[in-house]
Amino acid sequence: MNEALNSSDHVDIIADQRAGPGIVVLTSTMQLLHMNRQAADLSTQINKAENSKENKKIAHGVIPTALTELCTEILKVLQVRTEAKDWEQFEVKRLAGDPAKPILLRGFGLPDRGGIQQSRIVITMEEVGRRPQAGTEQAKERFQLTDREQTVVEHLAKGWTNKEIANTLGITEQTVKEHIKHIMQKTKSTTRTGILAQVFRS
Repeated sequence: MNEALNSSDHVDIIADQRAGPGIVVLTSTMQLLHMNRQAADLSTQINKAENSKENKKIAHGVIPTALTELCTEILKVLQVRTEAKDWEQFEVKRLAGDPAKPILLRGFGLPDRGGIQQSRIVITMEEVGRRPQAGTEQAKERFQLTDREQTVVEHLAKGWTNKEIANTLGITEQTVKEHIKHIMQKTKSTTRTGILAQVFRS
């Protein structure tokens, strides 16, 4: 009994040290069933970013607007994807929070044979951009990238479109395309995927 307790304490200590994804579980009426500590911290970050925007979105409780919007989207999909197997290779994704330090939200439904009222919504939350930044700093030196080119590569690593990159950096899509063209030349790549393969290779 005592050994089991010590083992459990040990697991808790290890789990607390590892910053895993935030996990949120809600009912189909958006009642919160579970939110781990990481999810609560990331929700606070999103709320701060949402409330600092010009439109001053008000988050209800601890659940940020971006999260409730994602839940609404998942509920619509649950009307069509009514079997668990329908969700095996499917998820609803969106970025939220501060564009300089975005948080990736991945949501999926857990349909129930009892109908949508018994269904659940699961959302995972994680910061993106931490790993890519370390890789892009090394790539900046290796490929002689400019500061702006390094920033573009960081956004490419997040899966952003040219339009999203342009909006974030306050430049035109054409300028983003020019940056990508120069990055391709410097990394000897012919595609966006090729750039990332060069930048993040070991």
